[in-house]
Amino acid sequence: MIARVLPSRSSLSPRARSYRGGVTPSETSSGSGAPGLDIPAVTVTPGGTVTTGVTVRNDSDIVEAYNLEVVGDCASWATVDPPRVSLYPGTSERVTIRLEPPRSPEVRAGETPLGVRVLPAEHPESVRVLETTVHVEEFRELHTELAPGRRRGWLRGRYRLAVRNRGNSPVRVGFTPGQAGEELGLAFSPAEPALEPGESAEVGLRVRTGKPVWFGAPVVWPFTVDTAEAGDQEAARRDETAVRAPLEAEFVQIPVFPRWLLVVLAALLALLLAWFALVRPVVRSAAEEAATEAVQPRPTPAGEPGGQTPGTGPGDDSSARPGGQEAGASSGPGGDGPAADAGADSGTSAGAGRQSSATIDLRTSGGQTRTGTYRVPGNSVFKVTDIVVANFQGDEGVLTITFGDRKITTIALETFRNQDYHWVTPIEIPENGTVTVEVTCEKPGTPATGRRAQGCHEVLNVSGVLSRITQ
Repeated sequence: MIARVLPSRSSLSPRARSYRGGVTPSETSSGSGAPGLDIPAVTVTPGGTVTTGVTVRNDSDIVEAYNLEVVGDCASWATVDPPRVSLYPGTSERVTIRLEPPRSPEVRAGETPLGVRVLPAEHPESVRVLETTVHVEEFRELHTELAPGRRRGWLRGRYRLAVRNRGNSPVRVGFTPGQAGEELGLAFSPAEPALEPGESAEVGLRVRTGKPVWFGAPVVWPFTVDTAEAGDQEAARRDETAVRAPLEAEFVQIPVFPRWLLVVLAALLALLLAWFALVRPVVRSAAEEAATEAVQPRPTPAGEPGGQTPGTGPGDDSSARPGGQEAGASSGPGGDGPAADAGADSGTSAGAGRQSSATIDLRTSGGQTRTGTYRVPGNSVFKVTDIVVANFQGDEGVLTITFGDRKITTIALETFRNQDYHWVTPIEIPENGTVTVEVTCEKPGTPATGRRAQGCHEVLNVSGVLSRITQ
């Protein structure tokens, strides 16, 4: 029993070899015009089909069945037809080997070994593996995506190129930008990535314009990116599948100052011209009239020092009485007229006053309570209308504000950074009265320096009208 199949080149010999069972190949099977013992090298294109074959001959004296199986790297895309043959003694049959490599990066270009294992059913110990070489041709295929298709910016935009080598051989990828003019500058990083079969890479694309657009409508700059194998352009041109359409994208250059800003500037300019042409002369005239009226002399009212009572004059001695009492002045009970007038004028009153403010800067250590105080000066009344509390560190704790014996508010520090209070009716604080802020520091906060403070720090500002008390 023997299978006349295609062994590897290393198994060939000018003379017949002895096999188990003492059976040797027949002379006619290896003679002129008969299939030899060698499998010729096969060349196949990925995505195509090629066939070769071996002849199986039974030189034994019994009926034998042979199982044929492709082994090695080609096994996934090679088939044997038929995979099993049964032969009578002295007969043979041709077996076809079909090679159909897919067009995939997994099928690398170059030499790939092919093995065919022949296993006799009756004598499995006589198994043989015949080998040959399959030459897989090279093909090139690049897949490139450009995202996003449109970018907006003042001067520059960033894009992303995703490149994948779908061919079966290593390539170095190059990029060629294209545009209608020379307004854009395009830079790729990395410029020429090297990719193995099936490998992907991400390439950054930076687009920059030469000068900004200050006003007006956005300007659209279209451009293209062509991807090709760097350094092997001639081979790429020979491969029809390597022809790819350039990728298209746009860079939309927006103006630095939007269109609505021009409208606002024109309106502001019109208002400024109206002010100088119409409003300012009227305001200046009204101010001059008010100033003229303020500096004009006013008549002194009757009865004031330096004035004269109607009906009296310097030569009229009848207008005064002994003691300096004027005619017609009535005497009050328990005294004369002048004494009664003085009693009526006695008492206190507050003047118009002026705007004033006071600041209490209070620092408190963690876990402690401290108090800061502002005292109203003597002979004065402080009419408070506004207070502002600042907790710029973000401290945690409790803050209480008191005017004299009157508690104004108690607030948790962690609930605010800046807090203000306003009153339409002022709160009056008498002379020597106090404005008090009490802080209980539970946890110091973190100021703008980024390092936690050693203690709490709060600031209270009190504003209002400070009036003098006149007797």
